[in-house]
Amino acid sequence: MIKRKILWVDDEIDLLRPHIIFLGERGYSVSPATNGKDALCLIKREPFDLVLLDEMMPGLGGLSLLSEIKEIDPNLPVVMITKSEEEELMEEAIGKNITDYLTKPVNPSQILSVCKRILDAKHIRGERIARDYAAISSTIRSMLSSPISWKDWIEIYSKLSEWDLEIEGCRDHALSQIHADQRRECNAQFGRYVEESYPLWLRGEDAPPLSVDVVSKFLSPLLASGQKVFFVIIDCMRLDQWLYIKPLLAEFFNIRCNYYYSILPTATPYSRNALFSGLFPDQIAEMYPEMWKEANLDEQGINRYEHQLLDRQLRKLGFNFKRTGYIKVFDAAGEERLAREMNSLLRRFNSSAVPLVSIVFNFIDVLAHGRSKSEILHQIAPDEAAFRSLTRSWFNYSVLFTMLREIADTKAVVVLTSDHGSIFGNRAT
Repeated sequence: MIKRKILWVDDEIDLLRPHIIFLGERGYSVSPATNGKDALCLIKREPFDLVLLDEMMPGLGGLSLLSEIKEIDPNLPVVMITKSEEEELMEEAIGKNITDYLTKPVNPSQILSVCKRILDAKHIRGERIARDYAAISSTIRSMLSSPISWKDWIEIYSKLSEWDLEIEGCRDHALSQIHADQRRECNAQFGRYVEESYPLWLRGEDAPPLSVDVVSKFLSPLLASGQKVFFVIIDCMRLDQWLYIKPLLAEFFNIRCNYYYSILPTATPYSRNALFSGLFPDQIAEMYPEMWKEANLDEQGINRYEHQLLDRQLRKLGFNFKRTGYIKVFDAAGEERLAREMNSLLRRFNSSAVPLVSIVFNFIDVLAHGRSKSEILHQIAPDEAAFRSLTRSWFNYSVLFTMLREIADTKAVVVLTSDHGSIFGNRAT
């Protein structure tokens, strides 16, 4: 393994010889400098992986030297070491993009810890991830070899989705391939499981929550308790994509996750209408034939009646609301319109008797379909990791995220879900 190079700048460097020897014994190469001028010459002459910088030095002080180091190499990690515990000094150092901050006296273990955290964390995490994944993979294989329930499949899928993100972060190609193979094995076995179990679920035999149960199981209790609710449906969002955007929302909300299974077929005209109506497709066709036109199974056709279906379901559940809100954002023009009207919408929601506003966002669904049609989109999102990244990027700058941050300052509850997911196909059918 290549030795990591550390530049240690301190006017009393001779007193730190034991620390330097300690680091050298643990695989680090340490170059000493007693003043800022010598330190800058060394940085210009050779590359370093880390700078340990004393704050109190004669001549060019630590903060001034920090500024000059960042001008030479903005990405070079710098750890400030100081006798001062003043908060103002700490904030100034952080403002100048310091990597870490230690207060004297420092012992060798403290220095080693900060060096490992900055220089070796990725390698250490990679080794830990490989060990942990072997254990998780073994657990999943054991579960697959035994009789398995719908709750077990949720656990398996959750673990696989969490590991999608872990493995993506360590960029280990071999581990990624092992994980992909296990996903394919689970997908095949899950397909057989659903094929056998779905008819039983329709008869109510050990059935999981399905699309038709979402409103009654998750929305109804909140409305019955008198809470105002924003019901947000992100069309075609998968669990791994949710896990990618969840940290953005965790700063503003206390998040509790529940799971349900989409009905079959999972396509939007069926799954989302089932979600809003609480009915299966054949029941909708029988009860509301005017809403169900087989010849027009597209977003602008059969999904036009989601608001009416939701209001009818709410009345069936015993709610007699005078009015509920419903917004569908299908394209960029819809996002722009919602952005313009957002403040007015929130004011009306907070001040009026409207207890529920439902919002449907179609971006991920449009993106998923667009990947197969647009060469540019295919290049931007050629695999699942890139697709997740693109989803997070959209969400981070979306009017939806802006609205959710505004809602977080109110007493309303947000129920956020998806109607179905997607699979990245590598072979033609």
